Amino acid sequence: MRFEFHPEARIEFRESAAFYEGCRPRLGIAFINEIESILRWILEAPDRWPFIEEDVRRCLARRFPYGILYTIETDYVLIIAVMHCSRKPGYWRNRLPERSA
Repeated sequence: MRFEFHPEARIEFRESAAFYEGCRPRLGIAFINEIESILRWILEAPDRWPFIEEDVRRCLARRFPYGILYTIETDYVLIIAVMHCSRKPGYWRNRLPERSA
């Protein structure tokens, strides 16, 4: 299985890495490495993490206050958000793919 980022989630990921790199050299790389590890864990067993809403699941980072929100699609995992856990809840809902009834 593979993953795809929602365009806004990719921007969040890049902006967060840049923020941490600006705080301290190599901290941005540490953030990227942690998120990439989480993505590998998700791909190993995408149904391992709990639902937080409808078919959206969340896997929390250990070192950084972030969660990866995702859905399991037919052929891939869709990364909905690379979400800071203190950010306004639900801001990512408009990114969910349309489901047929």
